[in-house]
Amino acid sequence: MKAIHAWILNGPNLNLLGVREPSIYGTQSMDQILDQLRQEYPLDRLDFFQTNHEGELIQKIQEWVPLGKADQDRVLPDFLLLNAGGWSHTSVALADAVAMLTIPVYEVHLSHPPSRESFRAISPLSVYCKGTVSGFGPDSYRLAYAGARSRCSL
Repeated sequence: MKAIHAWILNGPNLNLLGVREPSIYGTQSMDQILDQLRQEYPLDRLDFFQTNHEGELIQKIQEWVPLGKADQDRVLPDFLLLNAGGWSHTSVALADAVAMLTIPVYEVHLSHPPSRESFRAISPLSVYCKGTVSGFGPDSYRLAYAGARSRCSL
């Protein structure tokens, strides 16, 4: 399979992976998760962005909105993995940004949101994503990456 280019985007509080509620989110830091992915896929280009500010995440996503003729010179990633954290359940603005994309987006959660508080059972993002992986702790990223990557060859 060819080398691919992917982005992982994380929302609020995910900068504290490894120390924040380890019984829910695990003990691995995001750096450790990224290191494992880069070791498993050494030829791939894997970029990462995390923010605790909703507008910053929306602006990052807008970098990949189709621009018509201006797209001719842009190199778009093959896919995005998005863990929007709490915004997954509350942000229509974020869902609207994802809806504008033509590149595949896959939703990722370390926990399984529907098995938690009732408000987490709804994700406005999900309808704009090609798939969702949740409930496997830090392995959710590895499983989502492998699944999204396998779709690149189709």
